[in-house]
Formats: sequence, C-alpha cells, structure tokens
Amino acid sequence: MIESGLEALAHFTELKILLFLTLGVIIGLVLGVIPGLGGLTGLSILLPLAFTMDPIVSIVFIMGLYAVTTTSDTIPAVLFGVPGTIGSAATIMDGHPMAKKGQAGRALGAAFSASAIGGIFGALLLAVSVPILQPVVLSIGSPQLFAICIFGISLVAILSGNSPIKGIIVGLFGILLSLVGEDAQGSELRWTFDSIYLYEGIPLLPAVIGLFAIPEIVDLVSNRQSISDGKVETRKGQLKGIRDVLDNWFLCLRCSALGSTLGSLPGIGAAVIDWLAYGHGKRSIKNNTFGEGDVRGVIAPESANNAKEGGALIPTISFGIPGSAGMVLVLAVFYMHGYVPGPDMLTTNLSVTYTMVWALTIANIIGAGICFLFADQLAKITLIRMTVLAPLIMSTLFIGAIQGSQSYGDLVCLVAFGVVGWLMKEKDLSRPALALGFVLGGLIERYYFRSISSLGYDWLLDPIVLCVFAITLYGLISPIIKSKFKIIWGVDYTMFLFFGIFAAGLFSMGSWTPLSTVFPTLVCICGIILSLISVSLKPEKELDIHWKNTNFFGWLLGCLLYTSDAADER
Repeated sequence: MIESGLEALAHFTELKILLFLTLGVIIGLVLGVIPGLGGLTGLSILLPLAFTMDPIVSIVFIMGLYAVTTTSDTIPAVLFGVPGTIGSAATIMDGHPMAKKGQAGRALGAAFSASAIGGIFGALLLAVSVPILQPVVLSIGSPQLFAICIFGISLVAILSGNSPIKGIIVGLFGILLSLVGEDAQGSELRWTFDSIYLYEGIPLLPAVIGLFAIPEIVDLVSNRQSISDGKVETRKGQLKGIRDVLDNWFLCLRCSALGSTLGSLPGIGAAVIDWLAYGHGKRSIKNNTFGEGDVRGVIAPESANNAKEGGALIPTISFGIPGSAGMVLVLAVFYMHGYVPGPDMLTTNLSVTYTMVWALTIANIIGAGICFLFADQLAKITLIRMTVLAPLIMSTLFIGAIQGSQSYGDLVCLVAFGVVGWLMKEKDLSRPALALGFVLGGLIERYYFRSISSLGYDWLLDPIVLCVFAITLYGLISPIIKSKFKIIWGVDYTMFLFFGIFAAGLFSMGSWTPLSTVFPTLVCICGIILSLISVSLKPEKELDIHWKNTNFFGWLLGCLLYTSDAADER
C-alpha cells in the first residue's frame, strides 16, 4: 500500500501532470463562481477532451476540476447571497450576513480554509478506508437511505428558529413541490397543469437560486445601497477567518467526517449534505447565532462540501456505483481508459486509486491558495452600489438558471421562486426548510417504495433504521418543547394559505392511481393538521410590501416578457 502511494506521488513530480492538474483546478474554480454551472457541467463539456489524453493525465485533470467547484462557489454565496452551486445554499445563511457587516474577507477566509481541510480529509478517508468501508457501504440499502432522508427532514424544525411547527409546514410544502411531475411508481402526471415543462418536475437549480438570491437583491436594490455599508476587512479579515477555523477545529473535523461519510452513500447529494452539516452545527453548538452572521455557520457546510468528493469516490472505485451525478462521468473516464472499478482498483491498479487521492489533496491546496490570492479584491465588491451590480448579477442568474433544460420555463421558475422567497423572507418563514423539503421529498418517496417492494415492512425493525428514527424523533420534538414558553397566541392568516394549498392538493388526487397518491396524501394530511394548529399562533413578522419592491418585480416581469418575445421570434 505504501509503495503504491509513493508510486502515485511520483507522478506529481512531472511538470505535465502538475500543469494539467492546475488547469483543471482553474477551470473548476471558474465554473464554481458562475451560478448554475459547476463540476457536472464542466465534466460534461470537457469529457471528450479527457478521452484523448494519457490515462493518468486525464484522471488528474478531471479530479482537479471536480475537486474545487465547491470551493469557489462560496464566492457568490457570500458576496451576493447567490448559490454558485446547489452545495453552497447553506453557506448563504451566515456568509451573506457577514458580508453585509463588512466581514466578507473573514467569511471567505473561513470558507476557503474549511473547504481545504474538508477536501484533504475526504481524500485521506478515501486513502485509508476503501477496504474497511466496503462492507459498510454494501450494508446500506434503500431502508437506511430512507431513514437518513427522514432525519434530514427533521432538521427543518432546527432551521426554523422560534417557529419549529411553521418550519415543518414549510418543509411539507417543499416536499409537495418536489412531487410535481411524472410519478415513477404509478406513472401519473401530478400537478403538471398540462404543462410539458413540468412533466419531469420542477428543476432544482433555478428554484434554489430564485429562493435565496432574488430576495437579497430585491432588498439591496430597493434601498439603493451596497452590500456592505461600512469598511471591508480584507487581508486581516482572511487571517481572522483562518483563526476561526483553527479555533473551531473540532466542528470542522466533525462536518468533514459527516460530509465524506454521507458522500460515500449513493443518492445523498451535495444539496442534502450541505444542510445536514449546517443543521448539525446549529444543533451541536450552544448559544450560537446561526442565520445572523455566525462564522461557524460558514465553517460547518463548507468543510462538509469538499469532503464529500472523496467519499463519493469510495463506492465509485470499489463497486462501480457512482456516489454522485458527477461520478457517472468519472466512471466513463475509467472505462474509456480500461480501468474497471472493483477489486482491481484495490490491487492491480492501486497506484491509480492513490493517484486520485493525491490529486484531490493537491487540488484542494492549490484551489484554496488561488482563492486566498484573489479574496482581497473580491471582498471589495461589497462596497459597490447594488444599483450598479444588480443588472450584472441578474444577467448571470438568468444564464445560470437556464443551463438545466435550456427552456424558457427555467426563467419563469427562477422568478416565481424569487417571489415566493421574498414573501417568505418578509413573513420570516424559513427558506432553508422549504429548500430542504424540496430536495429530499422525491428521495424519500423513492426509497420508501423501493424498501416496501423489496422487503415489505420488515425493514422497519432494522437496527440502523430504528436508531436513525429515534434520533429523528428527538430532533423534531426537542425544538418544539424548547419553544413552548415562547408561544404567543394570535392569528396567522398565512397558515390559512398553506391550509388551502394542502387541502387543494388532497382533493386533486381523485383520479390518480393508488400508488401515486400514497405519499402525497400523507404529506397533505400532515400539512392540513399542522396548518390548522398554527393558525392560532401569532406570526413572527407581518407582511410589509413596499412600492420599491414591486418596481423591481415589475422589471423582472418585463425581462421575462421580452425574453419570451425573443424566443418566439427565433
């Protein structure tokens, strides 16, 4: 094993290998900064080029690209509140508030440091635990993945502050949105309203970008101010961010372990791991100010982000089971160059496996170094007035949102979720809860039916499932019990709206096949019950619509109409 590791390390003494690794890192960083792109898009574009390269060079190049997109995606998340990729959505919760306080340099310094540590941790885990984790990965099936997803949903109570019940309602609404489209079980078209665009469901990327990015831009534009009103800490801020990571080293290691472990489970993607790490940080740290600009709210998701890449390689190398969507393309590179995942990658081709380990490690170091180099100038962007930045940011958002299906509907989805996100922000409802429900809803239904079809209901007695369910129950009940002394009775008319949505969803299922109605019926009934309970709870914040906000949304509507006319003419 040591000989194979040293043999792999010797590759990186060659100038050609280092140049292609650095080239892959630079391309990955650029793709991560642009919302809507990311590693998967980069791999798709550059895959034909990788096929023409020497096998080791192509693997190093691909690893360099894929390893760092979740490092640079922090930049738009912190500076503008725009997720560079799906995996940086949780970073917005504290990174952007820090930028508003003039602490963009500190947030970026902490994020880059945590990302580098997480990436190296994931690579080390891959190096030492591929043989050890084989039986563990093989023992994880649909029942265990279902339980993990249910645990993820329980975090909505923690992410909802003083209104855990309302957070659960919003999370259920997110699950309902995730069920739009053709049902895999009963082949029923659910809530598509005869729109071909919705047959495959609501796309995740424009939905998440609209939910988090547009509300922040609306507020800044309407107030005609820059992101940061004060001075911006640059070099000193970065050093302070590095010290924050060192001071919270145990949180960084815990979230790195969480990211790499969950990354090794096929089906648990970046969007889920990001929020699980954030929720773990919020739950495990007492007297935190998560959501208000707490640097630990940046460290937790960022350390998990990069660590998951090393974890995702474990099932990819060991069994040929892609640990993430991007790993499907990595597998294509393996097969094209004659490397077959399985025992050979742990014996005959062990040096190739360790080449990937070293590539991940060195790529994370190079990527973090490049980001630190430019962080000073990037942080100063927060001093520019938003009226100058907004057109450029919105153009980037429109381009990023439409990358998925190349459809005009992506732009409509972006703006629609932008309106929803802005209304939720005005009412102080949890947008992370909606995002988490939207991400996990489809996975929960899929794993539930797979478990039932293969094992009946015997899987409910599985020790791992029972343990995860117990933790989930505690996670749901604990925030509600803790908030009982903070309940203020009143009337929240917003809950009537949610009641109407769940009731309409329930009554619209009359003509569906039984298999297609099981899960959405359960979601709607739970939503109806909790909405009726929450009607009597006074809202945290009353809705206050300003004419400046309506002007901005009018401008967005005009952009949509103009784009629609241009598409029709084409």
